[in-house]
This record gives sequence, C-alpha cells and structure tokens, in this order.
Amino acid sequence: MIGQSEMSLENKIILVTGGASGIGRATVNRLALDGAHVIVADTQAELAAEVVTEAKSAGGSAELLEFDVAEPGAAANAVKTIVTTHGRLDGAFNNAGITGPTVKLLDIDPMEWARVLGVNLTGVFSCVQAEIAQMIQQESGGSIVNTASICGLVALPHATAYNSAKHGVVGLTKSAALEYGPKNIRVNAVCPGFIDTPMLAKGAGASETVLNGVINSLPMRRIASPEEVAEAVAWLLSPQSSYLTGVAMPVDGGWTVQ
Repeated sequence: MIGQSEMSLENKIILVTGGASGIGRATVNRLALDGAHVIVADTQAELAAEVVTEAKSAGGSAELLEFDVAEPGAAANAVKTIVTTHGRLDGAFNNAGITGPTVKLLDIDPMEWARVLGVNLTGVFSCVQAEIAQMIQQESGGSIVNTASICGLVALPHATAYNSAKHGVVGLTKSAALEYGPKNIRVNAVCPGFIDTPMLAKGAGASETVLNGVINSLPMRRIASPEEVAEAVAWLLSPQSSYLTGVAMPVDGGWTVQ
C-alpha cells in the first residue's frame, strides 16, 4: 500500500459524496490514511457516522456532512459550509449514485428515468459546479474525481437510464477538464466494473449463478474490492497524477478491452 508521504494528501480538505458504503467508504479510509481531512457526505447519516468513526479510529481525520446531491442547491450549500469551516476545498470525489431499473427502454417509467438521472448525472453536475466555483478562487486550484462506470464507456442491456447517466458523467468530466484546466483544476473519472459492493448485490450479483457468469466473463476472472477502486481515486486526487485531466479511467479487470 502507498504510504502517506508518497501520496502527498496530508492536510488536504477533500469531500467524498456517497461515503457511507462501498467504494465511497473505502475511499474515505484511504484518503484519511494518506493524511487528508475527509468530509464524508451521504444521505445515510448513521452509516456515514460509522465511517467517520472508522477513519478516526485508524488515526485519520474525518467529519460528517449530511446532504442529498439530488436536492437543488444542496451541493452549493455543502461546499459553502466546508469553506466556512476549513477555508478551502482541495479535492472532491463525487461518488453518490444509485442503481437503475433493469428493463428495456420501452418499459422505463419516466419517473424512474428522472430519479436515476437526477442522482447519477445532475447530482454529479451540481457537485462539480459548486466545487469548481470554489476552486477557481484558490491559487492552488484543486482536483476532482467523478464516479462513472464501465456503463459510461460501453452499454449494458436493460440499463438504459444507468448507461445514459454514466455516459453523461464521462462527458461532464471531459468538458470540465477542458474548460478549467487553465485554472489549475483537474477533473477525472473512474469507471468501475464489477466491484464487491452493496450496489452489485442489488444488481448482477443478486444471484450466485449470475455472479459466476460475470466472473467468468472477466479477463482477470474475479470481481474487485472497493479498496482497489479507492487506490485509483486517491492517486487521481493526488499530485502524483498532476498532468492527468479529462481521463475516464477503467478499473474493471479488463472488461472494456474485450
């Protein structure tokens, strides 16, 4: 594991949305281990509080900030709160997301479409907009990582809403990187494949037969741990990736190279 001195995130103020479980939880712990002060944001306040306690117990620094990325104005208010308390925002991992309906396009309920896009795309947009608005005021700029998906690079069947939202996150990431690179703000995305998280348990991993089929379809013949994605996120947030922006990085065991 990369040590604190190597990753150079010591004393950085970093926001993590969707920090209560899965990839978000693993990333909070990774960033705290690297010396960052992590603001753990989620709608599940009790679970998020457990993550804060977990990070502190390991010697890290973290705090809870409850808000819903899909609520208009919530992201802007959250960033304002962070800056009022800490004076700046050095980085952000926009990870909050939900699964979508597993039906064909013609069977999608418009309300479900709006719900998925509201969290997975508009929610990320609102966070990125609020974060960049703050970071352009800082001489140090900042680094942002968005959670896309392999579904932002290729399409999976019966996942139109999710595919559309995650493709949108990739486009948003590239646009923001292009426009704000001159302000020393880097914006990248991670595109996780099949990861051992509660979200997978609700989807492809709900059946052991289906999960085994997924594993056998992967070049690496296994699903990933959330910690493996967290390593990629921590690197993208760190100065070690200082010349990288606008990248949608697959963390997928080779799924998208097939």
